[in-house]
Amino acid sequence: MDHNLITTSIELQGYRVTQQHGVVRGITVRSRSVLGNMAGGFQSIFGGKLSIYVQLCEKARAEAFELMVRHAEEQGANAIINMRYDANEVMNGITEVLAYGTAVTVSRI
Repeated sequence: MDHNLITTSIELQGYRVTQQHGVVRGITVRSRSVLGNMAGGFQSIFGGKLSIYVQLCEKARAEAFELMVRHAEEQGANAIINMRYDANEVMNGITEVLAYGTAVTVSRI
């Protein structure tokens, strides 16, 4: 799927929705390692950007996004509209990241 055809909007400019395939999602659950927590704690002493946690969050979002795309492709879609992310702490130190949207088939206007 062309990632340019994935949007947080309810429509894709220049395209017409020809079929809706329903809600698609990608979910991943991640935990921080003991070493990661130590490195993050050390970084927090000096303040500023906590790159160890940024990398963890980016990796989790990317994985959830790709799983969502795969789910949409399995449904026969070539685009996703109204895409969103959500994250919840399942338990202390364990976070669920969800990417979801509406899978659609679009054609150029």
